[in-house]
Amino acid sequence: MHLTPDQPRSLTGPLTFGEFAARMAALAPFERNPHLAVAVSGGSDSMALCLLADGWARARGGRVMALTVDHGLRPDSMKEAEKVGRWLAARGIDHTILSWSGPKPASGIQAAAREARYRLLLDWARSAGVLHLCLAHQLEDQAETFLMRLGRGSGLDGLAAMSAISEKPAARLIRPLLEVPRARLQATLKDYGQEWIEDPSNDNPAYARTRIRADLKSLAGEGISPAHFARTAQQMAQARAALEHAASGLIASSARLHPAGFVRMNRDMLRAAPAEVSLRALVRTVRCIGGGAYAPKREKMDRLHEQLLGDDPESNLAGGRTLGGCRIVPGGGEVLICREVRGQGQVLAARPGVRALWDNRFVIHFGNVRGESDAAAVSRLGGEGWAEVVSVQPDLKGTALPGPVRASLPVLRDKYGIITVPHLAYRRPERSDPAQEILKIVFSPPNPLSGAGFFVA
Repeated sequence: MHLTPDQPRSLTGPLTFGEFAARMAALAPFERNPHLAVAVSGGSDSMALCLLADGWARARGGRVMALTVDHGLRPDSMKEAEKVGRWLAARGIDHTILSWSGPKPASGIQAAAREARYRLLLDWARSAGVLHLCLAHQLEDQAETFLMRLGRGSGLDGLAAMSAISEKPAARLIRPLLEVPRARLQATLKDYGQEWIEDPSNDNPAYARTRIRADLKSLAGEGISPAHFARTAQQMAQARAALEHAASGLIASSARLHPAGFVRMNRDMLRAAPAEVSLRALVRTVRCIGGGAYAPKREKMDRLHEQLLGDDPESNLAGGRTLGGCRIVPGGGEVLICREVRGQGQVLAARPGVRALWDNRFVIHFGNVRGESDAAAVSRLGGEGWAEVVSVQPDLKGTALPGPVRASLPVLRDKYGIITVPHLAYRRPERSDPAQEILKIVFSPPNPLSGAGFFVA
């Protein structure tokens, strides 16, 4: 390769080593001898990212693993994935193909494929202990995302488009190329003497993103380039990041998170904050406690926010309100946000020595589980369960846990009844043998209360 080490040649010339290193520095920290996973479809964007990331990692004593997801949606997809592997092997870059197996949906195939792709990539990163997954989204992708969300009527958060860093439980998703146009990435590959694969689905007008891409070309002819939209998205991102920072400060000062999976928030502190900040704090808390993938609709959150912070919330929300998988109950100058209870919830079979996720919120470590004749499983305590444990241990009626929280607590049951309720320190008296005890239980929601934050490189 013949790139200069620091300065770019032009707006369409290859990306230099110095430029790429600067973009990676903005996404720090990285460990010593960094190990990166790179999602590589074989297209020009991901191929350029892989080669640049490989050079960056090698210069720091690290390495790259290229990951290609074969969705199995086109006859030649596996052959293309194998071709990518041969290209990278010739450059000494490790490569793995991850296959999306099983039946495919008849509709919404792009969304399903995207979900499967991220699941496979993050599962690999978790199993390999790799902390950083590099994605090749670039300037045109950012502009397309902005326009698609604008068309859907998205607010500030949606118009901020893609974050340069997305923290996931398995790994960090990092996007070092968000401000780099595709022409520069293709110029980079040409400088490397590297081919790439053109995906025919990118030209299929049945997909909304393809139509948006065509619109961008038309707008560019009028002097409105993708860079204009990407720049607007970045400005939205900066505003979003500032509001999220303020919401984090409000949560830190006003909220108390309990290991049993509920939060108490100081209502006066919420009322004193700017409305947009307190609303964000409330939304983030509901997502954390409810464990849902998405926040409730804005209009519903606006109404709840208004009622909670109004003059008489206990009358406005008599008995509480359910939203986003949560029960929200005002009282005594506070707002209680706990898990909504519907039936027994997920039933998770206890298995010896297994670490499992229950209710998408609690990580449970089991001890030595007995045979099937004495099978045990985790489910919610519920009203009948509460009556059972207080009949055995009446002093539990004085527990500090709020009434609305108790029914949602995880319990271990067998065919004889409740064995243990860890958060109540309850254990069935005759169970002196800890064989079926829950050894450890940790509240570990998919959406942290602190928030990962929207990151602008």
